[in-house]
Amino acid sequence: MKEMKISSFDNIDFQGLDEEAELIPLLTPEDEEQMNKESLPQVLPILPLRNTVLFPGVVIPITAGRDKSINLIKDANNGSKTIGVVSQKDEETENPGVDDINTLGTVARILRVLQMPDGNTTVIIQGKKRFQIDSIVSEKPYLTATVKEAQEARPDETSEEFGAIIDSIKDLAFKIIKDNPNIPSEATFAIKNIQSNSFLINFVSSNLNLSVAEKQQLLEIPNLQERALTTLRYMNMELQRLELKNDIQSKVRSDMDQQQREYFLHQQMKTIQEELGGLSYEQEVDEMRERAKKKKWSKKVEEHFERELGKMQRMNPQVAEYSIQRNYLDLILDLPWNEYSKDKFDLKLAEQILDRDHYGLEDVKRRIIEYLAVLKLRNDMKSPILCLYGPPGVGKTSLGKSVAEALGREYVRMSLGGLRDEAEIRGHRKTYIGAMPGRIIQSLKKAGTSNPVFILDEIDKLSNSHQGDPSSAMLEVLDPEQNSEFHDNFLEMGYDLSKVMFIATANNLSTIQPALRDRMEIINVTGYTIEEKVEIAKRHLLPKQLKEHGLSNKDLKIGKRQLEKIVEGYTRESGVRGLEKQIAKVVRFAAKSIAMEEEYNIKITNEDIEKILGPARLERDKYEHNQVAGVVTGLAWTSVGGDILFIESILSKGKGTLNITGNLGKVMKESATIAMEYIKSNADTFGIAPEVFDKYNVHIHVPEGATPKDGPSAGITMLTSLVSLFTQRKVKKSLAMTGEITLRGKVLPVGGIKEKILAAKRARIKEIILCADNRKDIEEIKEEYLKGLTFHYVTDMSEVIDIAITDQKVKNAKAL
Repeated sequence: MKEMKISSFDNIDFQGLDEEAELIPLLTPEDEEQMNKESLPQVLPILPLRNTVLFPGVVIPITAGRDKSINLIKDANNGSKTIGVVSQKDEETENPGVDDINTLGTVARILRVLQMPDGNTTVIIQGKKRFQIDSIVSEKPYLTATVKEAQEARPDETSEEFGAIIDSIKDLAFKIIKDNPNIPSEATFAIKNIQSNSFLINFVSSNLNLSVAEKQQLLEIPNLQERALTTLRYMNMELQRLELKNDIQSKVRSDMDQQQREYFLHQQMKTIQEELGGLSYEQEVDEMRERAKKKKWSKKVEEHFERELGKMQRMNPQVAEYSIQRNYLDLILDLPWNEYSKDKFDLKLAEQILDRDHYGLEDVKRRIIEYLAVLKLRNDMKSPILCLYGPPGVGKTSLGKSVAEALGREYVRMSLGGLRDEAEIRGHRKTYIGAMPGRIIQSLKKAGTSNPVFILDEIDKLSNSHQGDPSSAMLEVLDPEQNSEFHDNFLEMGYDLSKVMFIATANNLSTIQPALRDRMEIINVTGYTIEEKVEIAKRHLLPKQLKEHGLSNKDLKIGKRQLEKIVEGYTRESGVRGLEKQIAKVVRFAAKSIAMEEEYNIKITNEDIEKILGPARLERDKYEHNQVAGVVTGLAWTSVGGDILFIESILSKGKGTLNITGNLGKVMKESATIAMEYIKSNADTFGIAPEVFDKYNVHIHVPEGATPKDGPSAGITMLTSLVSLFTQRKVKKSLAMTGEITLRGKVLPVGGIKEKILAAKRARIKEIILCADNRKDIEEIKEEYLKGLTFHYVTDMSEVIDIAITDQKVKNAKAL
């Protein structure tokens, strides 16, 4: 911007300047001094201004539109070029009179008059000094008035305070120019080049963003230092407003820039995805909404889905929460809400399927058929919770597949063995990284229906840890009164499990939490007899192994006698898992022979079995002779089924101590102590001399020493063994027994009767002694299992001794 030095207002030739030239006349102290010395005319034409105030020394352009103003400017321009400029009190007043204008104004010099294309007249004027209207001379054709100079008190030029105020005004002016984008930066040069302090104050006051009334107040202040202070206060307010405005605009601009940047990036990603044939985010949301229309869910679930879908729409697709929300919505859409497979109610066909896949297990089959019958009649029955309880390998798990096929439902299996995290059942909250729904909900998602047959395998092997107790979480799953609103932490909504048919399997009921056991209907799946195992091997195991090894029934044949030999000599179990392994060995032998083109017997003989499997290893459970006193056969229950147990006792010279060995538990040791004390108290009845107890030590042993043994079942066996030992009489041949005893000699019932009976049959036992209260257990066993067995039901130990102990002395009997 061009800097010009003005020495006199009268010698400036504006006519020679280009119309578009920028001109900021700046007063020097000399110019100001000369201007102040000029005298005012007595009468001045008064020009009212609508929306501005003219300060001394300041140049402003004015557009005149009113006739009075135009006439005034023409006359003044043709004459002395000096006018009086005042501001209107109300800028809306079209024809201001004496009362509508301020009485203090500024004498102005007309510098240039321009005729505009729109018919208006623009005049450039410069203020000279302040004046006060004394009286109105005339109002037509325009206002004229007598005026007098308005005196102004000026501080001493050497005043430090005034100098500090001037410096502050300059500093604030620089900051305002810098912060205000509407003020050109060239204005900084103008401020720097102003040498007159009073002109600086007037120049800044004129350009402040103030109302006309506020500027008029500034003009009317008679003391220059006070006017400077007021100007400084207004400048401070202006600077604060600018800084606040700039802060707000900066924040908004950065937010808008970030949003615009993300928008353009998203649009680019959308275009790239569409080019690659993928789905854009909008298409993904639309697709979810279309899928939701086909769901059969309730109003509550629908509202929840819409709410969560809206939440996903508002998310930035790049944030981690977006994928979590999308996975959550996918789960809701994938779950089979109110989708049920239709049950088959052909009970005859169901019986055929169950009989085809499983030999035996009559109780279980009957219970399934009963369930189907009730479901057929009511059609809305809540599914029961069945628990198949029994030793390993008897077909508990595979039974679930047959049940699913019989019902025409989907089959789902969930292994609970070793599960120790509650979140595996209930899921994690979706806010966690890597959160997933529980395995119950995941399994239903895979099944595709809300009423599958759901196998909970090994429910007795649930364990708990610091991560929670899964068995407690299963309480809600397996309670028909609660599971209609099963809560999964990930799903965050109740899901109806009441139509699911849960079938749990367990080997040991004692490890199942009592509250959980109470919710299930226990069905005891007992072990198989030798005959049943042979039949299962012939019908199922052998054909399965032939198929798995690429052979047919023409390549290998195993007769019933050979299968029986394998069962008796090479397996020791209630189920058939070990039997299947032995059959697989035989089939592999045949497969190897065929592959190597070696000769072999298609029809397997007993010799072939010993050649393939080796000598029979499990002959130890055969009944032993009764030639030795104190050896009695007992019956025991194990996790793999029933077994026979030998109780051995022996006398040695000593002081009457009792030793018990054989890796026995506390209960079994107590049974031995009770038996010993009972014999001592009834020595006369048994014909035993009392002094014998003080002369001999008694040692009771239960083979095999490495196998832990416990329980009350061996009570009567130990008592019989001790009576036989002290009387040196034989125990009845081919006899076994089981039962608990009391100190009074009463016999109490025990469990595991069917497994024990099967073990007795395997050992060629002919007679069995049981408590009378166990008669009901025998009545539940099929008659074919009991063929060849004689049962003696007793209530007192004296009856056991009468049946078990013969009058015949053992060989080499000791003289006591």
